[in-house]
Amino acid sequence: MDAEFNGTFITLGGLVDVEKYRYLYFVIFLTLYILILCTNCTIMCLIWIHRNLHEPMYIFIAALSLNSLLFSSGIYPKLCIDVLSQKQTISHSACLFQYFIFYSFAVSDFLLLSAMSYDRYVSICKPLQYPNIMGKRTVIVLLTLAWFIPACADVVATVINSQQKLCNFKIRGILCNNTILKLHCVKSTFFTGFSYFMMTTAVVVPVMFILFTYIKIFIVTYQCCVDVRKKAAETCLPHVIVLFSFVCLGLFDVIVARLESDLPKIVRLIMTLQIVVYSPLFNPIIYGVKMKEIWKHIKRLFCQLVNKRI
Repeated sequence: MDAEFNGTFITLGGLVDVEKYRYLYFVIFLTLYILILCTNCTIMCLIWIHRNLHEPMYIFIAALSLNSLLFSSGIYPKLCIDVLSQKQTISHSACLFQYFIFYSFAVSDFLLLSAMSYDRYVSICKPLQYPNIMGKRTVIVLLTLAWFIPACADVVATVINSQQKLCNFKIRGILCNNTILKLHCVKSTFFTGFSYFMMTTAVVVPVMFILFTYIKIFIVTYQCCVDVRKKAAETCLPHVIVLFSFVCLGLFDVIVARLESDLPKIVRLIMTLQIVVYSPLFNPIIYGVKMKEIWKHIKRLFCQLVNKRI
């Protein structure tokens, strides 16, 4: 029975003193999930309702918020269940599904940020051609590629992982990310090569493209008047902040996977929590505060709610 259980289920051992802080963990995770749902749904609804926000830049922001919702929904409900359970376990198939959710939407975020940087590049550097270049068809194509390419790549990665024989049945984390590679009896050379290829094409190339577009934007705006530079900063700064956070969190994910045995348990937990908390929660806040048009609608919504209460 134990052998059958161990062969089907994987133990998640990343929580610190879960018996002692069980209900505290539950309150924290549930609160974070509710905040993520509320902030991202607010951004999406505002963009959906107000016609002046039906522009490519805001549509991509709404897509990022949708990504955050789907990503978080694949993580937080399971975390809430785990902290209330006597044993923190997950079936192998559910673990592979969580792995797919984790990386498909993470990579999609990088591609969406690339699309946003391209939109800003065309808007600032080629303003007269903007309506023709960034039409409805272009936006649909970019959104489709941003979701389709990572999904296809992660289906391949998940299938490869599912065919690997398991010799270990315990993950030293709180979710199924790169740490599931530690479960395999033999390290797959093909999967390692495929992972490096995907990291290069889906992460490194988009980041380099984003940096290239913002360098071009900086060069163009530097030669313009103060008003143009100010407007460019207002729209580009949130994207730069979000990109920087994504790169840092991506490095955290790699570090946790590579140095899992060398990192103290509390350090692994903190780094993993930053990966699943920072972007889904703070990205909509960054865009809500820094994007002038969105912030205007948020303030108006807040005033309407206050007036109704009064």
